[in-house]
Amino acid sequence: MAMAEELFCKVVSIVVKCKDCEDRRINVRITVETHPSTNPIHKKDLVVRLTDDTDLYFLYNLKIGEEDFLNLKSQQGLLVEFSAFPQRFIDLLEQSISEQVKEVPRFLLQLVTASPALDHMPASLDVVETNPFKHLTHLSLRLLPGNDNDIKKYLAGCLRNLKTENSILQETLHRTEDDLSKRLSITQQTLAEKSKELDRLRNEWTSQSSLLTTRHTQEIAVEREKAHQMQTQCQQQYEQQKREMEAAHKKAVHHLESKVEELELVNKDLLEKKYKFESSIREMRARLSGLEEENQRTKQEVVSLRRENSTLDSECHEKEKVVNQLKTKTAVLEQEVKDKEQVLKRINDVFESAQEHKKKIEESLEEKQVQIGKLEATLKSLSEELLKTYRYCSKQANEIIKKQQSDIKKLMEKSKLKNAVTMQQEKILEEKGQTLQRERLELNNVKQALTLKEQQASALQEQLDAATQKLEECKQMLKTNENVINWLNKQLNENKIMAMQSTSGQSDLPPSVVAGSTSCKFGAQKNPLVHFGPTAISSPAAEPRPFPQTSTPTVPAVSSANDPPGLDMKYLQRQDTNIPVRIQKPATLPSAVTTRPLLPKQGSQQAVSAYFPGAQPRLPAS
Repeated sequence: MAMAEELFCKVVSIVVKCKDCEDRRINVRITVETHPSTNPIHKKDLVVRLTDDTDLYFLYNLKIGEEDFLNLKSQQGLLVEFSAFPQRFIDLLEQSISEQVKEVPRFLLQLVTASPALDHMPASLDVVETNPFKHLTHLSLRLLPGNDNDIKKYLAGCLRNLKTENSILQETLHRTEDDLSKRLSITQQTLAEKSKELDRLRNEWTSQSSLLTTRHTQEIAVEREKAHQMQTQCQQQYEQQKREMEAAHKKAVHHLESKVEELELVNKDLLEKKYKFESSIREMRARLSGLEEENQRTKQEVVSLRRENSTLDSECHEKEKVVNQLKTKTAVLEQEVKDKEQVLKRINDVFESAQEHKKKIEESLEEKQVQIGKLEATLKSLSEELLKTYRYCSKQANEIIKKQQSDIKKLMEKSKLKNAVTMQQEKILEEKGQTLQRERLELNNVKQALTLKEQQASALQEQLDAATQKLEECKQMLKTNENVINWLNKQLNENKIMAMQSTSGQSDLPPSVVAGSTSCKFGAQKNPLVHFGPTAISSPAAEPRPFPQTSTPTVPAVSSANDPPGLDMKYLQRQDTNIPVRIQKPATLPSAVTTRPLLPKQGSQQAVSAYFPGAQPRLPAS
């Protein structure tokens, strides 16, 4: 005989609803089983059982066969078959169990009865889905309370299950006891063996420790004797080294004292040179002040150029405003043209296309700095298209006039036959002629407006070209001034470093080099005129006064090979505001000076770096 198959058995929290009572929640064990059917046609029946583990007399049963399921399916509108119904029901129960933890569960299990309490009265188990609108009952099963026989069978089954579980637990208990006793005996044996090994190891350790202590004491005594011998040897070596160091120290002190005397003599010479250089620096600063005034003038020019640039930007902005006003006017004209009659619809379409082309031209004017070259080509194409549209509009107007003239002729012929209606038709013809004249006048006005706007666009384009050209020139001038100033800073720093290096290395130069440099440096003073390219600069004195020959070492001359790298000679051309350069040098200047070519106003800082290697330029205000 086939046995029952258990499909589901879990404790579920359900809501009990009784008549005239508040809802309460209880924990019930729901069991779903399949039993073999007594009907030979149907194989299995579905059994749903509700029990309470705390109350053994709480029992509700439901047995569903295939015929009963067909009735249930038709009553509640189920879409599943009997074979799939148990699994679907179990899925609903699982969803309700998973939703129990939430504050607002989506699926609920309700046990509803019409009696005031669950006193062995029929009840229905409902699976309800909650949403903000209403509660939807997915399934409602009618359960019957168990009678005495059912409760006895249920309790007998529970007792039988408990006995089988108890027997299984006793068997497992006996097996575990036997295993644990065997393990205990084995562990006791191993413990005795390990204790014996521990005693043996302790005896061995005590014997070995005593041997090691005696051996280490002997070794320590030997090492102490060796250390004492080493200490005596080190003391002897230290005393010998001390005597040698004292002798060497005395020799070094005598040598340093002689060196200090020599350095004091050199220091006196350097102080004299310092005073001479300070006097020359004061004169150079006086000349540098004049050059700084010229630099200030160049800065003022840069500021004026920037102001002109700002004014040009404001003019461009005003012209853009004018273009926007023209756009608004064109939009008003388009609205007026659209309000005309149906006769000139084609002309209006062509005019709108011309307006679109004009808008594109105005947008291209806003992008003046990027697409100036493209703007001319678009203007040419626009003019050709406007001519085409004008021809097309004139053709359309002529066709319309011809059509209206033919209509007038027909009306005149009909007027002969209908004398009663002649006056009305003449009035209509007069009105049409007036509308035609108005449309022609408006068309002429639109054409004139288009020509005026084209002229304005060309004038604006010319103004924009001139403004952009001025901006480019100003930017180029600013860029060249910045390059010249940066190069001047670099040259001044390099000359200053070279001068410092030359002053620090004066005493190391051989006398032959000093004599050769002094003989070469005064060769430029033989002529009162020094030619710099196409112009000549005369010295203010009638005859050049030679520099006094001193026995002090001179600074090496700065050659003219340090020209500005990366600058084009067009920025170094001669201008009217040249600076006269004197060849005559004061007596306090160093003897090594080379002549430099005269520079224009933009390269005045180069003249500073050429004649005054130690001068530091001022950067322009940004």
